Amino acid sequence: MAGSSHGHTPAAWTGVIISFIGFCIAGLFMVAANVLGFWAGIAVVLLGGVVGLAMKMAGLGMPKESAEMAAARARASKAQITA
Repeated sequence: MAGSSHGHTPAAWTGVIISFIGFCIAGLFMVAANVLGFWAGIAVVLLGGVVGLAMKMAGLGMPKESAEMAAARARASKAQITA
């Protein structure tokens, strides 16, 4: 995975950070026994996924791999296994 830059995009970072903040909010309110605050935190978690997806659709995510690149990756993988 180190060579593929998986998840190193503004869309991924933003979505994960927003979701993490929502997780912290939900956890805090769960300990405080506040149901409304807990569900507000869950809503923020879901918002993080929506924001990440919207940013990916806006071109801030990983570009799709071309057929040539996929074939080259498969050939390189086979070469490593047989070497």
